Amino acid sequence: MDEKKHVKFSGRLVFIGFGSVGQGTLPLILRHIDMPRERILIITADERGRKEAAEYGVQYVVKPLRLDNYVKQLEPLLSQGDFLLNLSVDVSSAALIEYCLRRGVMYLDTCIEPWHGMYTDGSLPPSRRSNYGLREVVLAMRKKYPKGATIIPTHGANPGLISHWVKRGMVNIAQDTWGDVKIPKNKKEWARLAMKLGIKAIHCAERDTQVADPRKERFEFANTWSVDGFVSEGRQPSELGWGTHEKHFPVDGHRHGYGCDSAIYLARPGMSVRVRSWTPSEGPYQGFMITHGEAISIADYLTVREKGKAIYRPTCHYAYHPCDDAVLSNHEIAGKNWTLQPKWRIFMDEIFDGVDELGALLMGHPRNAYWFGSRLSIEQARKLAPHNNATSLQVAAGVLSGMVWAMENPEAGIMEPDDLDYRRILDIADPYLGEIVGEYTDWTPLKDRGWLFEEDVDRSDPWQFKNIRVA
Repeated sequence: MDEKKHVKFSGRLVFIGFGSVGQGTLPLILRHIDMPRERILIITADERGRKEAAEYGVQYVVKPLRLDNYVKQLEPLLSQGDFLLNLSVDVSSAALIEYCLRRGVMYLDTCIEPWHGMYTDGSLPPSRRSNYGLREVVLAMRKKYPKGATIIPTHGANPGLISHWVKRGMVNIAQDTWGDVKIPKNKKEWARLAMKLGIKAIHCAERDTQVADPRKERFEFANTWSVDGFVSEGRQPSELGWGTHEKHFPVDGHRHGYGCDSAIYLARPGMSVRVRSWTPSEGPYQGFMITHGEAISIADYLTVREKGKAIYRPTCHYAYHPCDDAVLSNHEIAGKNWTLQPKWRIFMDEIFDGVDELGALLMGHPRNAYWFGSRLSIEQARKLAPHNNATSLQVAAGVLSGMVWAMENPEAGIMEPDDLDYRRILDIADPYLGEIVGEYTDWTPLKDRGWLFEEDVDRSDPWQFKNIRVA
């Protein structure tokens, strides 16, 4: 494996959280970022990962961060030019971001997290507990801190790499359709390209086929990545970027009434909402419309406005089919009103077969639909990096590439994945992503549905959300 050093970093690096993604990311950081491991510190809430940290000679401290202690705990550890890598759950991203902006510390996370309990806090309206609401809090800091250390929220695989696959996919479609195409340079040009191509829907389409022995047990939640992370986002309201072409508003859909207005939410947890999508190896499948930040940021980034009014925006949402044992785990907690099982397990060494296929499915353009992304098997993942399965390595590749970009551009302020140079990010991430696949398909949400929902079909526009069946 190429061990090229992408960047030299002279500051300190502090991990917050060290679960499956942190454990998988640390070897990549040591391999590709030129810095002494003595300047790395891991702060986490429990003992998970201590063995892996010790393997690399990295200091490991169990000190859970809370609202009443995070400033005191971080104060002696970080100063201007350092880097805070937040891979935790139940620690407020907004609080850590503002802390870093005040002190000139670079920052990256893979999801905008609130403090523990906010996701299920009934005193708050669903909109304020949504990813849309959490994102708006972070984006509001752009006005308060227009300049400063580079802050990159939501840069793992999805959200993260998926935004770069959307751009790469659009360029590929444009080149295949029109020949040579000028690469857009900014948000306005990317949005105009999406509108010119006629893209109406973007699925963040993922099918995970990894399987382990032993399989999921009764009263156990089994998954290929963070169980607490998956269940937390799965119990949030289901969210999607809302396209300007949409004519049929969901019966339980709600607008937020503030902010960029690029997305809506449903009055149901994402774990209960099923949508149909497509990946090259699986073909058509039924996944879950779990809320993710990219559904909101991509839709916002590709919005075209004239005189303040949105005249174009694609519909965008996650369509996630996790590993089969995670589906069974989800079915089990659904029967218990979304109460998590007393036991949980992250599959890693016990996985014996399978692939995680994750990419952007761009639909509605002249060539119908195009999927672009990563197909990574468990065998490939184990050859590429230690302490990873296929799912965690895709996320770790996104973390590494975002960190390198930040260190190369240390004073860029708050930058979402969509704001970064997709070519630089993918240059760094691609070696860890297995097969990089781009494939056209004639599949649409209406295709092969048969007679079951014939009464619901409006064949004048197969890309309307009405025709992406929600069960």
